[in-house]
Amino acid sequence: MTHIQTTTHLKAFRYRLRPTRAQEAALNEQLRLCRNLYNCALQERRDAYRKAKKTVTGYDQMKYLTEIKAALPEYAGVYSQVLQDVLKRLDKAFKAFFRRVKVGEKPGYPRFQGRDRYDSICYPQSGFSVSEKTAYFSKIGNIRIRLHRPLEGKVKTATIRRECGEWYVSYMCEVEAQPLPGTGSSVGVDVGTTWFCITSDGEFVENPRHFPTAMKKLRVAQRAVARKRNKRSNRRRKAVQQVAKLHRKVARQRLDFHHKTATKLIRENDLIAHEGLNVSGMGKGNLARSIHDVGWGQFFSLLAVKAECAGRRVIRVDPRYTSQRCNACGHTCRENRASQSRFRCVACGHVDNADLNAARNILDRGTSTERGEPLGRAAPSGINVAVVNASVA
Repeated sequence: MTHIQTTTHLKAFRYRLRPTRAQEAALNEQLRLCRNLYNCALQERRDAYRKAKKTVTGYDQMKYLTEIKAALPEYAGVYSQVLQDVLKRLDKAFKAFFRRVKVGEKPGYPRFQGRDRYDSICYPQSGFSVSEKTAYFSKIGNIRIRLHRPLEGKVKTATIRRECGEWYVSYMCEVEAQPLPGTGSSVGVDVGTTWFCITSDGEFVENPRHFPTAMKKLRVAQRAVARKRNKRSNRRRKAVQQVAKLHRKVARQRLDFHHKTATKLIRENDLIAHEGLNVSGMGKGNLARSIHDVGWGQFFSLLAVKAECAGRRVIRVDPRYTSQRCNACGHTCRENRASQSRFRCVACGHVDNADLNAARNILDRGTSTERGEPLGRAAPSGINVAVVNASVA
């Protein structure tokens, strides 16, 4: 008998919750208790190391959850695995801290969580279920849910999150991959701020510029916050929520645009090559606002996830000199880039749109990497460059 191996991956499904006032109060109380547990566990770890040079692990702290419930009866109203997940979250933060210390990065010691910073609780294994109209959570009850699309696969975890006074639940599901039929097409993608992306096929995708469009309303809302001096007043809290809602709308518009653009590329091509950009580093320069608004990092992440689900290939190539290399003859020098939008090779006279020429160079590097061929290219005048190997995502 032949056994067919199926590939599975994790996929998140996010839905809006409609809790009653009593349920919302219960959710807020659980967030408060979980935040207090997180902060107390962080304090215990910090004091143990400072006073006795002793390292306390997440497992050590989880052993005392039964005693905590006996001493503080209010914690009996929180599902046991939710409390365990709080300590696992703290343990994960410390592991990330030590990892950054070892590699010489900025450590970023785990910080105490304020009232408005701890906004989610997770059911990691059990204690939850979902039907067509309601979602059940242990110690909370049945909450109305807007199930705008059906769940797929096997549900693994459920995470309740509070966002600007609204409540959402994210179910992490294990689903089988569904490869798309082959198209025989490959494409290179060059991203920018003038155009969102330019493909090697000659398609120019317009940059929607969501943040600049919302800036007028944001200025008005932020001035309203600045005028309210009492940081504990309800009026200031509502003004802050209004600013958060405007930012949330921009983030949703950007995410929707990235989803649609990535889906189109995945459906039409078997292989997609793009530049392996240092987006976080580029976001600290003069074009920081434009780069953060265009959201290349999120777009590349979505592209990789969708490609894995569809059985496609996404390749990150070395971005160096893609805008200075002639796609026709391979000559590389700074003078080839006549202007921001125009490319003219000083060796062969080839003229093209600069971004389109870069996209075709990106495709060439991606296909060379896919075939396993060494990729060598001439260095621009005044710069010594050895053969550069493109990195595969």
